[in-house]
Amino acid sequence: MTDDLRHSIFELIAQDGGNVAVRLAARHGVSRQSASAWLAKLKREGVVTSTGVGRGVRYRLAVLADVRQVYERAGLNEDRVWREQVAPHLADLSPNVRDVWHYAVTEMVNNAIDHSGSEKVKVGLVRDALNTSVYIADEGEGIFLKIQRALNLYDPREAILELAKGKLTTDPVNHTGEGIFFSSKVMDAFDIRSGKLHFVHDDWGTDVLLERGADAPGTVVLMRLANDSKRTLQDVFFQFAAPEEYTFSKTIVPVKLAQHEGEKLVSRSQAKRLTMRFERFQTVVLDFAGVEEIGQAFADEVFRVFHQAHPGTTLLPINQTAEVSNMVRRALAYLK
Repeated sequence: MTDDLRHSIFELIAQDGGNVAVRLAARHGVSRQSASAWLAKLKREGVVTSTGVGRGVRYRLAVLADVRQVYERAGLNEDRVWREQVAPHLADLSPNVRDVWHYAVTEMVNNAIDHSGSEKVKVGLVRDALNTSVYIADEGEGIFLKIQRALNLYDPREAILELAKGKLTTDPVNHTGEGIFFSSKVMDAFDIRSGKLHFVHDDWGTDVLLERGADAPGTVVLMRLANDSKRTLQDVFFQFAAPEEYTFSKTIVPVKLAQHEGEKLVSRSQAKRLTMRFERFQTVVLDFAGVEEIGQAFADEVFRVFHQAHPGTTLLPINQTAEVSNMVRRALAYLK
């Protein structure tokens, strides 16, 4: 059985555990008996499990690793967590995948150590044949409330927008503010939950802000990466560096994070909230995906007023609707 075939079977099972043999046979043009034989082989290897019989059989990817540990935060070192809790379960993966995990895990554990104030730090890992997931949790103040307080923001939801921009830290003497930004970019899925807020970023460019009913204490960071990912740290870092430089000079900002539920982006105050700290970058890509329209004052503040005040920062709007594009062009026309 080739690696490509195995991966195809794992994907089918991950999508839906029912009717797998029939779907597998149709995808690869083989008999149902052949497909069932493939599944039986993977069950014998221990990477796939099943429940039920006959037409009611359902397959699942077997859990190959499931470990959890609670650490005392005081005196904890992130490299200890990496060596004890994560690295042993990734030893057979390619160097680029291990490097990505090493970076993201140590950055997120260090954040919990240096910023949370929590007595405990909880770390867990779950791996199956397709993906590995890791979570880091603490019982501190909560990342969004801490940022809100440090930056004197009106609403904790604004903290998520600031995190998405990058170069944000509440301890500039000891931190660059790059950890969360780059960790979210190197992962297939990156999820932060704190208080009632839940921010999700994935590899398809989706940035979603959710609000939950329960006000959960502390902060939980969940990360997922394909075991056969081709992504490298160098590729991601260079994507946000200036040409021929190694500085963090470019960011991509999901504009819809500035648009709270029930609001439209129409005011100058909303625009000022969006452009806060943009001057720290040479290039800011403004991703308007999910934003249907913007107001004249908002567009003018972003694309004329900010540009005149900070000519060293280039703003590049993308994924614009016709309505958004018209407002942007109107604001830019006043610069000529």
